[in-house]
Amino acid sequence: MKTPTQEMVQLWMRYGTRLLPFADAATAELPLGRLLRLALFQVSVGMATVLLTGTLNRVTVVELGVPAWLVSVMVSLPLLFAPFRALVGFKSDHHRSALGWRRVPYIWLGTMLQFGGLAIMPFALVLLSGDTQGPVFLGYAGAALAFLLVGAGLHITQTAGLALATDLAPPEARPRVVALLYVMLLVGMVGSSTLFGLLLSEFSQVRLIQIIQGAAVVTMLLNIAALWKQEVRDPSRTQGGGGQHFREAWRDFLAGGQAGRLLIALGLGTAGFNMQDILLEPYGGQILGLSVGATTALTALLAGGTLIAYGVAAHRLKRGADAYRLAALGVLVGIAAFAAVIFAAPLESALLFRLGAFLIGFGGGLFAVGTLTAAMDQVTAGQSGLALGAWGAVQASAAGLAIALGGVIRDFISGLATQGHLGIALDTPATGYGVVYHLEIGLLFATLIAIGPLAGTACRPRQPTSARFGLAEFPGQ
Repeated sequence: MKTPTQEMVQLWMRYGTRLLPFADAATAELPLGRLLRLALFQVSVGMATVLLTGTLNRVTVVELGVPAWLVSVMVSLPLLFAPFRALVGFKSDHHRSALGWRRVPYIWLGTMLQFGGLAIMPFALVLLSGDTQGPVFLGYAGAALAFLLVGAGLHITQTAGLALATDLAPPEARPRVVALLYVMLLVGMVGSSTLFGLLLSEFSQVRLIQIIQGAAVVTMLLNIAALWKQEVRDPSRTQGGGGQHFREAWRDFLAGGQAGRLLIALGLGTAGFNMQDILLEPYGGQILGLSVGATTALTALLAGGTLIAYGVAAHRLKRGADAYRLAALGVLVGIAAFAAVIFAAPLESALLFRLGAFLIGFGGGLFAVGTLTAAMDQVTAGQSGLALGAWGAVQASAAGLAIALGGVIRDFISGLATQGHLGIALDTPATGYGVVYHLEIGLLFATLIAIGPLAGTACRPRQPTSARFGLAEFPGQ
């Protein structure tokens, strides 16, 4: 006769792996424990991203009194390294080392750059604020160096880490493995932003130094744990050799036109979805009169729409859906979403605005999953780093430039409108926002034009699988 404990154990063995998040992403080659440990490098990347674009952005402007334009320039410096992600991925594909590793040296290099940037960043920010006897130019130089080091480090770490995960996972499990890693990126961002907010509730410069340098130590520990005994040493990689040059590999990658058209569609679509990134909450407060709490809740609506999109996308891909058609569906949803946001102003409808925000997240999630899956389909033997690096380079660069342009265009058009240069009908603060949202719709239509010929041309036809759908299949952006 079985005891209650034995029955509970058997029940967990039978159903636990079906209910446990990410359980079905694990394989015999890459067990769940090892996979989750590898995913820790994404947590460190998420933490660094929050520091650069969120916590430090606010603290330096408000508490340290640094001019907003200077902070914007510093935060944008990591974008200078984003275009080199494809080169980093290619180099990690063909790296020769005495220890026989390809990906580990690059992940370690990225980790050291992150650690170094975070170690000097708080002191550079204090110098930048002018609250010191030291020369001000050292603050400018130190802050620029710190932000650039952290940005370069997170780009190198993420590119090589994703490529390592693709190497370790069997082909049929790669979409779910990479998807898990992107979800862990979101987990790292949400968890670290919450923790930083609590720790900085009572601000002081000493507390800021402690938190940022603590983040440097945590980054080092997380990435060491992620790398430990992951990549197998291959003696053949200790031998020198010319190998293929990046220019030749890039030409081969773009051969046939599919990869190039995919990257064009990715850039246009990413810009279309992200130009509103810093405008949506001000639009709700300034135009629709929403409270601070109500506009802050928009982040939850966007995230909720994105997570639901991940689930829908994973379900459809498992049933053999075409990745390009899935991305195009996300673009169509995005067009409808921005139309809803635009019409929310003349209709004075907060509900329509919230629906639009939710659909932006949903459409953006479908588009990200579809394009990432399509990029993985472009992977040839030994070129996973190049393919994933190209996807990451275009996605990061397009998002950063679009966000910057969105703010500039909004301010410029709003200035013209309020000064009466655009006529009485457009003499309203909503005009600047509306122009940006209309531009985003135009970019999304251009994305449909770019991605249309790719529909139905996946490199490797996807066969439906009998595996059950669960939380393990949620891909990330």
